[in-house]
Amino acid sequence: MKRRLSAIFGAMIFVVFLVTIAAAQEKVMKLDFSSFLPPTDKVSIAFETWAKEVEKKSNGRIKINFYAGATLTPGAQTYDSVVRGVVDLGSSSLAYTRGRFPMIELLDLPLGVRTAKLMFFSSHGPGLLFTRKPVKSLDDLKGMKVKCAAGATVDMLSALGAAPVPMSMGDTYDGLQRGMLDGMLGPYAVLSTYRLGEVVKYSPENYSTAYFNTFFVAMNKDKWNALPKDLQKTIKEINEQWVNKAGDPWDEEDGNGKKFMKDRGNTIAPLSKEENARWANQVKPQFDKFVKEKAAKGLPAAEALKWCQDWIQKNQK
Repeated sequence: MKRRLSAIFGAMIFVVFLVTIAAAQEKVMKLDFSSFLPPTDKVSIAFETWAKEVEKKSNGRIKINFYAGATLTPGAQTYDSVVRGVVDLGSSSLAYTRGRFPMIELLDLPLGVRTAKLMFFSSHGPGLLFTRKPVKSLDDLKGMKVKCAAGATVDMLSALGAAPVPMSMGDTYDGLQRGMLDGMLGPYAVLSTYRLGEVVKYSPENYSTAYFNTFFVAMNKDKWNALPKDLQKTIKEINEQWVNKAGDPWDEEDGNGKKFMKDRGNTIAPLSKEENARWANQVKPQFDKFVKEKAAKGLPAAEALKWCQDWIQKNQK
């Protein structure tokens, strides 16, 4: 009897040992996450926190290495790099991926917005005009060379009478400092994160034509499909919790940028109500163009535009 019990007990220990070894040897999925935002940017910090949360909630079965500052892929190449599997996860802007997200591109139009919005798409705060000299009307803006991203902001500046200059944010400081640019479009955040508040002196706070650069976080589809269902569920649950966590840093950075500008004695002089309306009227053809182009592809562009405009009217005063 003692021998039989010893054998059973030994077998149990052996099974436990095998299970322990199997658990210890379970493959950890290591993923690389690329972003072009600076590492000190609060949004980069939020992304890194998201990565750590995934690692924690997966009990270490997923390990994400976060690379900020375009050290892994330039912003314009990030989406294609994710699709091809060059990187596993990436965050970039719709301005770099024209045509890939045809309906979401609506959010990059100058809708006239005052805070950040997100899904796991996210956006920076309202994109406004910042210049080296005062701008009080469309007449002052005419012919000014203004830095912008590619896409909708090019059309917006052209409609307002400025000369759009597509340029990366990293080259903007030098362009403004050397006088190659008269101004730039962007959120208040970049005045401090890129120190652009040192080379622009004025903002008309043109909220009637404020725009977003909408950002996305994407994962390589094969890598996603390779995840066990329980880990997919875990990441989806974390993403739902990250709606505000991914957006709040943008608004916080805007506050920092505005303070940076004020502390330097720069001028913030909002357009008059009448001038704001005049700017908004100038960009209306952009909306008509968007609706016409997307409707021709069978997309419900008019309904989407109306929903956005109604939401902004109701929620942002």
